[in-house]
Amino acid sequence: MFFYTNSNKMFFIFMLFFSTLISISSNSWLGCWIGLEINLLSFIPLISSKNNLLETEASLKYFLTQSIASINFLFSILLKMILFKNYNIDNFISIMINSSLLMKMGSAPFYFWFPNIMEGLNWMNCFIIMTWQKISPMILLSYYMNNNFIMIIMILNVMIGAMSGFNQTSIRKLMAFSSINNLGWLMASMMISENIWLMYFIFYSFFNSILCFLFFMLNIFYINQIINFNLIYFSKISLLINFFSLGGLPPFLGFFPKWIVINFLIYNNMFIISFLFIMSSLIMLFFYIRIIYISLLLNFFKLKWFKIKIKNNFFLLINFLSLISLTGLILNTFLFF
Repeated sequence: MFFYTNSNKMFFIFMLFFSTLISISSNSWLGCWIGLEINLLSFIPLISSKNNLLETEASLKYFLTQSIASINFLFSILLKMILFKNYNIDNFISIMINSSLLMKMGSAPFYFWFPNIMEGLNWMNCFIIMTWQKISPMILLSYYMNNNFIMIIMILNVMIGAMSGFNQTSIRKLMAFSSINNLGWLMASMMISENIWLMYFIFYSFFNSILCFLFFMLNIFYINQIINFNLIYFSKISLLINFFSLGGLPPFLGFFPKWIVINFLIYNNMFIISFLFIMSSLIMLFFYIRIIYISLLLNFFKLKWFKIKIKNNFFLLINFLSLISLTGLILNTFLFF
C-alpha cells in the first residue's frame, strides 16, 4: 500500500479535483470512466496511513468496492457500444450503468461498504467521501438516467438512511446514513433540474463541512463523547443549528432546498413519495436531537472542572458561520412570493 507524505499530499488533492473535472466534461463514456479511475487512484493514498490500521483497512475496502463498480461500468458502456442499434436492451443497459454509478457513490441498495469505510476514516476524509466523491457519479447519472429505476432508488435511500441509524453510537456511521438519506433528496432534485441539484448539494456540503470541522477540532467520534465533554454553550448551539439544518427543520436554511423538492413532488402528484421523504426527515431529526440534547441539558458540577475551550480563531469563525443557517427564515418567507 502506498502512503502519502506531506510533500505529495497536495498533488493527490489536485488530482482528486482534476479527475472530477475530467469525468464531468468528457464527451465519451470511456473518458468518464478514465476520470473515475483517476479519482479512485488519487483518493486511495489520501485515506491510507501507515500509523493507523483502520485507515489502511478502509482504503483497501474502498479500492475493492470501487474497482467492482468500475468494472461493471466499463462492461456496461462497452455493451452499449457493441449493441448500439439494438434498442430492446437499452433499458437493461441503462439500469446497469445507473447501478454502477450508484455503487460508486454508496447509494442504496449498494451501501454496505459506505458506513464501514466511514468508520475507519478521519473527519477530513469523511467530508471528502460524503461530498466531493459524489459529484462525478451524480452528474454522470444525470446523463443516462432511468427515471423509473431512480425513483425506486430514491425511496430506498431515504428509508434505509433513516431506519439504519437506530442503535448507532458512532457519529461517523450516523453521518454516513445521513449521507445515504440525503442521496435520495439529491436524486429527486436532479430529476427536477441540475440547478436545483447544485443548490441542494452546496447547502448539504456547507452543513457537512461545519460539522466535520467541529468534530475534527474537538476530536469527537462517538455520542457519549459529546455528552461527557462539557463544551462551551456556543459550540453546543452551533452543533444544534447545523444538525437541524441538515435534517431540514424549518426555519433553518436546510429546509429551503428540501421544501423545493417536496413542492415539486406534490405538484407532480407524487404524494406517497413526498410522504416517505417527510417521514424519513423526521426520523433523521430524531437522531440529530439525540446527539445533542443530553449535552445541552447536562449541568453537573463535576463537569465544570474540565470545560473544553478551544482558543482558535478559525474555530470561532466556523461557529459564527453556523449562524448563517438562521437566514433560512428569510429565504423560506420570500419563497412564497
